[in-house]
Amino acid sequence: MLAVNAYAPDHVAACRNRIAADIAAYEAASPPAALDPVFYGMMVMALDHWFCHRQRSIEGKDGNPLNEVRVMCDSIVGHGGMLVVEKGIKLSPETSVLGLEPGATILLDKEGFRRLADAFLDELERRYC
Repeated sequence: MLAVNAYAPDHVAACRNRIAADIAAYEAASPPAALDPVFYGMMVMALDHWFCHRQRSIEGKDGNPLNEVRVMCDSIVGHGGMLVVEKGIKLSPETSVLGLEPGATILLDKEGFRRLADAFLDELERRYC
């Protein structure tokens, strides 16, 4: 598939609605808190996948929330959940949404995921809509 350089605002809105619905369904099931990092880690993966073909030249490498989600997904899949930042991406704890240090274990909760998802979708709208 070719890289995507624009997304329809209704696609972004649908993703926001899906996130809210998925979180509501998860909470309605009253799972033990120990499952939160697994669920919210998978939600990060879903968030990235909804926009997985985004053109990297538009995304940039300046440590923005789009980069943060990409790095987190790569770290969950390829590094057992330990945050590894690929060379060239300027992701730093001081400017990132979650403030994670390289080498930290990714353990998301609802509040952290919501902040990350909101920042990701806001940045995506700014760059791609």
